[in-house]
Amino acid sequence: MTQEIRPYVLLSVAVSVDGYIDDATPERMKLSNAADFDRVDQVRADSDAILIGAETLRRDNPRLLVNSAHRRAARIAAGKPEYPLKIAVSARGDLDPELRFWHHGGGKLVYTTAAGAAKLGARLAGLAEVVSLGAEIQLGALLDDLGRRGIARLMVEGGTRVHTEFLSQDLADELQMAIAPIVIGHAAAPRFLGPAAYPARRMHLADVTQIGDIALLRYLPRQSGSAAYDS
Repeated sequence: MTQEIRPYVLLSVAVSVDGYIDDATPERMKLSNAADFDRVDQVRADSDAILIGAETLRRDNPRLLVNSAHRRAARIAAGKPEYPLKIAVSARGDLDPELRFWHHGGGKLVYTTAAGAAKLGARLAGLAEVVSLGAEIQLGALLDDLGRRGIARLMVEGGTRVHTEFLSQDLADELQMAIAPIVIGHAAAPRFLGPAAYPARRMHLADVTQIGDIALLRYLPRQSGSAAYDS
């Protein structure tokens, strides 16, 4: 049996010092500075696909684009689509076709369950390809399908549930965490990660970069075999 070639999975997140990705107000809190937003734009341009969870899609209503015209032109010159493939993940299929995500950029793909696909097939007709992964969403099956589609590099932009599942299932090859000099402290605010059974080992710290008042940490979660709880 031929083994599936899965994409390289890069998790990208900006967090407060106390580990939140937003505050509890209706307006999105911008944790990154201008230089870090530009760095993220480059990471997007270097990716074949960008993935986001349904909760973040509904809360932030992002376009999820490569904003730099120069970077988009460089993608075209390299024989790539102008924009990376945009991917949404929704188990329930509760996605509004009016969200900006569907109306900007290039190709769109939704991974959902059989029940979700029954809702989204007509709702997103002409806007996105809808793929059912069966009774529930299995990230391994999702990555296998992306591999078959030729996606070599996948950028994951959240939110909490999606990042939690990729890390707890040991499916992330890289984590880029931008730490903002802000303390949020709202109990109702979303955090970077939720409770889960994570691999019990220390992640390899590959790089630390200062970007203005942001500290960018680059971890390689799967490159360390050290036990996390050795005394």
